[in-house]
Amino acid sequence: MNQLTSTETDIIISGAGPAGLCLARALSGRGLRITLIEQLPQSELLNPPFDGREIALTQHSAQLMRTLDLWERIAPCAISPLRDARVLNGPSPFAMTIGHELSQKSELGWLVSNHLIRRAAYESVQESMQRHQDITLLCGEKVTSLNSNDQGACVSLASGRSLQARLVVAADSRFSETRRAMGIGADMHDFGKTMLLCCMTHEQPHHHAAWEWFGYGQTLALLPMNPAPVTHEYRSSVVLTLASSSIMPLMSMEAGAFGLEMQSRFLQRLGRMNLVSTRHSYPLVGVYPHRFVAKRFATVGDAAVGMHPVTAHGFNFGLLGVETLSQAILKAHAAGADIADAKMLEGYERTHRRATRPLYLATQLVSTLYTTDTPPARLLRAAALRVGEALIPFKRAIAATLSGSH
Repeated sequence: MNQLTSTETDIIISGAGPAGLCLARALSGRGLRITLIEQLPQSELLNPPFDGREIALTQHSAQLMRTLDLWERIAPCAISPLRDARVLNGPSPFAMTIGHELSQKSELGWLVSNHLIRRAAYESVQESMQRHQDITLLCGEKVTSLNSNDQGACVSLASGRSLQARLVVAADSRFSETRRAMGIGADMHDFGKTMLLCCMTHEQPHHHAAWEWFGYGQTLALLPMNPAPVTHEYRSSVVLTLASSSIMPLMSMEAGAFGLEMQSRFLQRLGRMNLVSTRHSYPLVGVYPHRFVAKRFATVGDAAVGMHPVTAHGFNFGLLGVETLSQAILKAHAAGADIADAKMLEGYERTHRRATRPLYLATQLVSTLYTTDTPPARLLRAAALRVGEALIPFKRAIAATLSGSH
């Protein structure tokens, strides 16, 4: 691992998750010194464990991953096509279907496990480090304070070390401590629910269609994966959203009983279901900061936009922010300008806010409507799905959003 010979660098990125690693990779090889700060040990970056999350990637995100040298590092068998999307309401078998033909592609996008994306991003950064010698990775470190002025930014670490940089970027999490250290607040919507994620095999085919099923008292999502490697059974990532008190017993339930429970929750529509992975739970909280930038400071990834997963756009927005910010930084650097110029950062903020805010607000609205179980709400959402299914331009717009081609 590279070691800094001085306390100075050009760009500090707080957080070596997928967004932080992708930003470092996008900036590498252009004459900038980049320092990545990560709380996790390097062994966990090298071989991140399965965390239950399957990431739905748009066509645009897939192309960005190819550009950043991530895509080819993921085994083809681990990349599942996402051809169609179905939205269901309550026990009704009716579904609004968003077909891939509306996007003029053979698939709306792709599904890849989060831990595989993390590993690919780390490997790509390691290769770039060796080739360009311009990235320093500091693992097992934590940002404790951050100050910036017209001349630069100073970051203090838990180890007692201090670093100076021209620009600091927060890429740590939706609850970013680095963002908070800069005095940037955020609107947080706690849905009071918890998601249980796991991988299951099932008897009936999924036809590579994702399901978003707003049941009464629960929300179910089905993300179609490629067949199980050994048994070749149909396989999907399953996401169940309930109140936290209802999730906890399911986390510890014996595997056979859990399979029967999920069969029942899916109303037997997938036939026999078997658990084939560990189970993971995450609180359901949407986060949108009041600002994306400050003096010599910017946010990307979940630190910029923490999406509700119903539209599956969290990591897609993360990659979009990486693309927008890295292009602005590299343009300024190539022109010999300040890479943390206030006008440049404000331009990034405007662009990323225009790209993310409308869908963030729409997602909050949809999530509220489709998880409210009063009789009028049930009727309204059932009617909305019927109308939506009949409006081809509306469905085409959704397909463009899902595929990232709008």
